[in-house]
Amino acid sequence: MFYLILGLVVLGCIAAAIGYFRKTEISEVQELPEVCCGQHEICERDSLLAAVSRKIEYYDDEELDRFSGINAGAYDNESVDEFREVLYTLHEVEVAGWLRSLQLRSIELPDALKDEAFLIVGERRV
Repeated sequence: MFYLILGLVVLGCIAAAIGYFRKTEISEVQELPEVCCGQHEICERDSLLAAVSRKIEYYDDEELDRFSGINAGAYDNESVDEFREVLYTLHEVEVAGWLRSLQLRSIELPDALKDEAFLIVGERRV
């Protein structure tokens, strides 16, 4: 019985040491925000989920704030063109961040642009 308890204590110490060193390695990787960490199937930079980052980042699109709270199907052609202009001036790597920024600002992307925007983000993931 004594050997069984001793064995469990030794295994616990080994697991604690491995967990400590593994946590240190992970935190070092996460300190590089500009580079994808490689720990996720889909890079967090390319994620469309607003929960990934709560920081609102503007992409020279402050004028779109006036569309906050408007339904995606309620935009007229001129409004859609404003969104389209911003979308097509972005680099491919910025599109997911822009869409996340719109979500955080309660701005719905016009229905006419959703397919185009998600296609750009989807191509980056592949």
